[in-house]
Amino acid sequence: MTVEEVVTVLAMQEEILQFNHFTNEDAWALGNLLVAEAKKRDLDTTVEIRLNNGHTVFKYAGNGTTLNNEIWADKMFASVSRMEKSTMLLYSELKRSEETMEDIGLGKEEYSCLGGGFPVRVEEVGVIGAIMVTNQSHFINHDIIVKAVSRYLHVDEVPRIRAL
Repeated sequence: MTVEEVVTVLAMQEEILQFNHFTNEDAWALGNLLVAEAKKRDLDTTVEIRLNNGHTVFKYAGNGTTLNNEIWADKMFASVSRMEKSTMLLYSELKRSEETMEDIGLGKEEYSCLGGGFPVRVEEVGVIGAIMVTNQSHFINHDIIVKAVSRYLHVDEVPRIRAL
């Protein structure tokens, strides 16, 4: 896939994977699906769902994760909440434009453009929070989210990307 094709697929994913509502109970159910998807792949991850007000409504840290995963989740949350797009889409757009995070005003100490952060977007409301998955390659982190959210929303056909 070309970078342009990847950007198109990622934008489609975000358009398709919107919620019509999102409660703390939704976060619990979705969070458990995210953990189950990672375990199905025999992967150890940290999973977090945080609202834009900073309230963490789901959190799981696998046995093989460390405080470093928490730091990456914080950076992904900052990126998603500020840019209102997935960190994978941000990464791909930067790759396409040959810009860096610093070029668009995002310092590496506070933000991340590695895949694993995904917006919780409610239809007719906008981005209200973010889903973060860490501890695997950023392509796998992103794919775990796409697979689990599509399952939660009962969406059968969601385009997927291959690693660049």
